[in-house]
Amino acid sequence: MVCMVSRTGRQLQRYNKGRRLVVGCIPYRFTRNGEFEVLVVSSQKGHAMMFPKGGWEIDESVEEAASRESLEEAGVLGIVQCELGKWRFKSKSQGIYHEGHMFPLLVTEQLSLWPERNLRKRAWMTVEEASEACQQWWMKDALDRLVNRLNTSDLNKESLLSSSQLENKIIHFL
Repeated sequence: MVCMVSRTGRQLQRYNKGRRLVVGCIPYRFTRNGEFEVLVVSSQKGHAMMFPKGGWEIDESVEEAASRESLEEAGVLGIVQCELGKWRFKSKSQGIYHEGHMFPLLVTEQLSLWPERNLRKRAWMTVEEASEACQQWWMKDALDRLVNRLNTSDLNKESLLSSSQLENKIIHFL
């Protein structure tokens, strides 16, 4: 069962040295043609495109927070993979610094109903399109790291499988 309400408020937020801890994912998939795509969402207050992200709360692991943000903002479920890194960036709205952690999320399911479906638009894009559309430097850097990881590591071949291929592999394994 999937929760259809987004968490609100900042009373449960984690902080490190006064910086709010923010966690996000780069949801990705491979099309039937084998093309790599990433999912971006619009901001709540405007038309800026970005990857799903939000506050890391005290009652969840960093991976749980990343997965929750992808569900709430983009309506996708999947496999959270090894962290791409962390960045210190300045909030545009408040002028204070945050610490951002980003993870790849291999999408296994895209929902038609999700908590913020009325607040955001989502779009699958190529890496080039997403890099151009995303205005936040640290998210672009995370995307570059994901692309480099997938292009250079033979150890990550399992993460290159489409969700249907992954399901078939799991079913075959069982």
